[in-house]
Amino acid sequence: MSSAEISDAAAHQIVVLNCNTNSVLTRSLEAIARLAASPGSTVVGLTPPFGPESAEGYYESMISATAMFAALEKYPEPFDAVVLAGFGEHGREGMRQRWEVPVVDITEAGPILANLVAHRYGVVTTLSSTVPVIWESLRNAGLHTRCIGVEASEIPVSSIHTDIAEVAGALESRARQLVSRGAEAIVLGCAGFAGLDLELGRRLGIPVIDGVPAGVRLAEALLSAGMSTSKAHAFSPLNPAKRWKGWPPAASTEQMHLDPARVS
Repeated sequence: MSSAEISDAAAHQIVVLNCNTNSVLTRSLEAIARLAASPGSTVVGLTPPFGPESAEGYYESMISATAMFAALEKYPEPFDAVVLAGFGEHGREGMRQRWEVPVVDITEAGPILANLVAHRYGVVTTLSSTVPVIWESLRNAGLHTRCIGVEASEIPVSSIHTDIAEVAGALESRARQLVSRGAEAIVLGCAGFAGLDLELGRRLGIPVIDGVPAGVRLAEALLSAGMSTSKAHAFSPLNPAKRWKGWPPAASTEQMHLDPARVS
């Protein structure tokens, strides 16, 4: 295979899907994801068309999941993989049933890498209201058994970029609690914390994992291996003949007829 063929083989379009409507955060996630992507790959940050400015609890997470589906349904270009940039948010399994391309949730990507470099890991996140949602997501993914704990910094997503030094200090404090309980690696439990892994790792002296670049690299690994989402059983294709009312959300659309080419 020539160098040009190798380059073409590595060229993928990866959608990094923000879980909230903060477009500034989307651009930040896109920039961080691009740094992690292989040369030739295209990374596109996508913001949901509706929903909360941050997802911090069950209700907001459910609405955000619906909005994320709507964003992908309306995305006009073909894509090779999706990275879900919401830690603990709902929608992961539904995304995998809807699309055949690899769907990597940062809630899985961070812990998967942590399990490869440490025996036990901990998660530092935003508010206490997100902790139960994260635990449930980890359990559903089978990643909870080696998790020491999930600690909330009590810093809302909307305040993360107001004072980075304060955020880093709060994360360090919670991370040290996890380390004292046996954590050997820390996972950043919010996409908004993206970019703080190096500083926190320097302070703690252990691996600190940012789920956004981890998600991009795992997506590329699946693509390079020629893997796609299984369509057997749980993620079997949707019935393209079934009628949908008012979905995806659009003033001019009353019913959706699924495009079989995008379903299977």
